[in-house]
This record gives sequence, structure tokens and C-alpha cells, in this order.
Amino acid sequence: MTTLPILWSFRRCPYAMRARLAIQSSGVQVVLQEILLREKPAPFLAASPKGTVPVVQDGDRVIEESRDVMLWALGRNDPEGWLDMPREGHALIDQNDGPFKSALDHTKYAVRFPDRSEEDERAKAMAFLTELNDRLAQSPFLMGDRRTLADIAILPFVRQFANTDRAWFDAQALGPLTAWLDDFLASERFRAIMTKYPPWQEGQDQVLFP
Repeated sequence: MTTLPILWSFRRCPYAMRARLAIQSSGVQVVLQEILLREKPAPFLAASPKGTVPVVQDGDRVIEESRDVMLWALGRNDPEGWLDMPREGHALIDQNDGPFKSALDHTKYAVRFPDRSEEDERAKAMAFLTELNDRLAQSPFLMGDRRTLADIAILPFVRQFANTDRAWFDAQALGPLTAWLDDFLASERFRAIMTKYPPWQEGQDQVLFP
């Protein structure tokens, strides 16, 4: 009997979201084990002491970064051709994961960073979102006429930023970006990765995903 890989996940984490999106697209089946970030189970911490999701356990291999999880899944099977994108797509993901995520955190959790100007951090985030908006004004997706890894890797973070103050976000005249985001949020693809599962417990029935 083949043992399926385990995916440790947390439903609302954008890093875990993009990992689930890639696994969903690949069709590679995993055992999904949902955790609570405030009550991390011992087997999860034993697999990955840094304690952040997503984590994939594939036999003796442990994959601890969401981008690596996406590449692991799509490297096994990539029916939608998400990995077929220009090098600039990877550079865009780097921007998202670095400067934009930093500005997002300093905006969303501004009370934790009294030494930072929330207004300045929001402006930094908006510079990146404006770049995305300009791209989406020219084509339906970030890299052109079809969805690629860049779209899927970045969308959960744009969702998180928009949700910090959706009324403010909608007032920023980012029409193409807003349409790109809302189309994703209304999709069956998104709904399917956001199913609620009870936190994993030893001995429970396996949750197979997708």
C-alpha cells in the first residue's frame, strides 16, 4: 500500500492557500491535516520545528516553504501549464513574498509596529498593487492570456490586503486588479480549497485532498 504525502495546512493562511491551489491543480492526492496555529500538534512540530504552514511530508522528505510545495506538486503533474511562464513571473513572486508581504503585515498589524507609519506602509503595498493593475489592464492574467504560477502565488496575498479594509481597497480605482481578484474569489477553484475541516487529531479518519 502506498502511503500518501501529508499536507499540514491552516485554512486562512495565504501561504497554505497557494500550496493547496497548486496541489488541487496538479491532482496529486495528499492527506490534509488542518492545524490551529495556537495549538500546534506535536507530530507537526516534529516534522517541521519552525512551526509554520504549509508543510508537506513525502516519505522521508519534508518540504517547509510554500513555493517549494507548489513546485513539488506541479513538478509531479502540471496539467494547466502553470510552470510555463517567463522568468519575470518568478521575479514578481519575489516582490510579492518580500517587499509586498512586509508592507501588508505592517498595514494589517499596524498596532504591533508603532515605529512604522501605517500610511507609508500602505503606500508601499499600493506601489506593487499598481504594478499588478497595470499588467492586468493589458491582459487577463499577470503573465498574459492564461493563468500561471504567478497568479496563483500572488492572489491569496492580494485577497489578504484587500480584506484589511475592503471599502478602502474598492475605492482605489484598481479596476483590472479588483476584477482579477473577484473573479478568483467567486470561482469553484477557490471555494474548493476553502472547505472547513476540524483540527487534526491522532487517530481521526484521513481527509483526502483534493
